[in-house]
Amino acid sequence: MLHRFFSSRPLLLLCSVWLGICLWCSPARAESIDPYIRRYLDAAQPVPIKVDETGETRDFSAIELSKGKQRFDDGCLYCHIGGSNVPIPPITLSGENLAGATPPRDNLNGFVAFMREPMTYDGDDYSSWCRQVSENWMSRSELEEVAAYVLRAGEKVSSWGKKVYEVES
Repeated sequence: MLHRFFSSRPLLLLCSVWLGICLWCSPARAESIDPYIRRYLDAAQPVPIKVDETGETRDFSAIELSKGKQRFDDGCLYCHIGGSNVPIPPITLSGENLAGATPPRDNLNGFVAFMREPMTYDGDDYSSWCRQVSENWMSRSELEEVAAYVLRAGEKVSSWGKKVYEVES
């Protein structure tokens, strides 16, 4: 009888269920934190990011910052490597430049508004250099993660937005 149990379908079913549970609970399934986030953005614990010009803040976890970095790497890195700005080199993603824009983009709401409807640095005209990020592409929360990553990098990474890349024609 014992021999029949170990060579039959119940054992196969039991092993399959056990394997499924092990894979479902494995640490590899957990969301990973980008090593750059821990090392350079000093985000082992949730970090406050300025929401608006009044100084209100919202905490972002290392996982949220990692997601923001991944989205930035996927959609923005080509023109903004290391916080630079290849299309318009003097205006980088440094905290100083973001704060100096009209309206300021050194907070979540300002940055998200710019990404939804890109304007020139002085705020007078639509900017065709930066692509518009629609709701179909990224939700508000996803775009806030990108903004939080950029703003935190501008605050913590001394070289962020400092290198100017000139494109030769």
